[in-house]
Amino acid sequence: MAMLEVSNIHTYYGNIHALKGISLTVEKGEIVTLIGANGAGKTTTLSTICGLTKPRQGTVTLNGEDLVVAKPHEIVYKGVSMVPEGRGIFARLTVSENLDLGAYHRNVKHQNLESDLEMVFTVFPRLKERYSQVAGTLSGGEQQMLAIGRALMSRPHLLLLDEPSMGLAPILVESIFDTVQSINRQGTTILLVEQNALMALSIASRGYVLQSGQIVLSDTAQNLKENEMVRKAYLGAE
Repeated sequence: MAMLEVSNIHTYYGNIHALKGISLTVEKGEIVTLIGANGAGKTTTLSTICGLTKPRQGTVTLNGEDLVVAKPHEIVYKGVSMVPEGRGIFARLTVSENLDLGAYHRNVKHQNLESDLEMVFTVFPRLKERYSQVAGTLSGGEQQMLAIGRALMSRPHLLLLDEPSMGLAPILVESIFDTVQSINRQGTTILLVEQNALMALSIASRGYVLQSGQIVLSDTAQNLKENEMVRKAYLGAE
């Protein structure tokens, strides 16, 4: 049984049929990526998994447990955390306060948040330097670090990443992807949505290609990188 199983999901926005029978799996310990053009349904897939958007049909299970019937905060309790597109940090709060909110559902009296903060600071030393700084004054790269760090404070088993490289300089993109691999090596399973298909396929073990709300191709990341359709549509190859 896969850690995450999405089966025949149909999600609508009003009368707009956004996801048309999506099915995918993510095994424990994997990095799996979803690639596709804008509007293909990548973000809607993540939103459906984490409960922000409810499907009209289909199932989503985490370790065999039904997520469709759960509320978003209950899905966080079950071990799923999402870093949204655009980061979604609380701009008027400090770095410290943002990180604390990532652990909002945990009983502080019985769980040592300090060790988790140190883990985040090990992954993102810059956040320790900016600990008391207002989040809205951070650079784009630092805000992305904070968004990921905040998600890690919930101790997720499955981390959903939505466009982590968006708006970042190339050197920062490489750093973020190195960090994603590091987080994965430490035991967190990752489902990655990313416009930079080449970078995503370079760190993933498997991938799915979405077009108009449907999965049109799935394979190992290496095979997808070599696939002619993928190369022409998403990797900039002639």
